[in-house]
Amino acid sequence: MTDKFIIRFVAAVTIFVITVVIVLNRHLIPGPAVAPAFTPYLPMLNAVLNGTCTVLLLTSLYFIKQGNIKVHKRLNIITFCLSSLFLVSYILFHYLMRNDTLYGDANFDGVLSPAERAAAGGMRTLYLSILVPHIVLAAGVLPLILLSFYRGLQMQVEKHKKLVRWTFPIWLYVTASGVVVYLMIQPYYHF
Repeated sequence: MTDKFIIRFVAAVTIFVITVVIVLNRHLIPGPAVAPAFTPYLPMLNAVLNGTCTVLLLTSLYFIKQGNIKVHKRLNIITFCLSSLFLVSYILFHYLMRNDTLYGDANFDGVLSPAERAAAGGMRTLYLSILVPHIVLAAGVLPLILLSFYRGLQMQVEKHKKLVRWTFPIWLYVTASGVVVYLMIQPYYHF
């Protein structure tokens, strides 16, 4: 495979994934009339997958610093697979919840007293200050992950290192902030 093909493939996958997420968030595709019973568990699954990926990324960094390429590569393959599973689960959740308004959002609904409303306003600001970069970086890191993964599997070490200088911290932020976002919004889910 040529670099030109790989770059086109990565661009196509990235555009497809971002398009699907935008379409789902804009409610352009109707979901089922009633979400399946397992649907409320998907956000927790996503948080567990993100948390696991965070630990695996840090562990992978440790092993490459020790010069253990074999373990580093295996951990990154597992992380890539779990991140892919996360993406499928995330898309599935947002598809299944299209017609269901009983899940939480960034408005932190359900807070009643004036003091609680004020606290929720501050919490909402903090939540959005974590969520917005999480979303932007999640979209931006996808092509970096795909290219880094490809370069690493092909043992194109110098190209892999150059990409990973950017990919690693962004991917780490996305996985860790995904857990934080879940923990912040979880009390406001109304399943």
